[in-house]
Amino acid sequence: MGVLILSVLLALVVGGCVCVVWASRGTAPRWARGAAAVTRGAGEVVAALVKSNKGSNRSGSSSDGSSAD
Repeated sequence: MGVLILSVLLALVVGGCVCVVWASRGTAPRWARGAAAVTRGAGEVVAALVKSNKGSNRSGSSSDGSSAD
């Protein structure tokens, strides 16, 4: 079941990337431009979340579970 979900997710990601490339060439239909916009937006959200998580890890706490006693 998990493999099926990951396979569908991978297919959506690859399809979104194809739509982004197609839309950037200027020959994409409206639905592909919409899918490209959604894909780019999702990428920006993920990038912002990763950036905010990196900043919170630098606050002095160690994430490896070791203590400095």
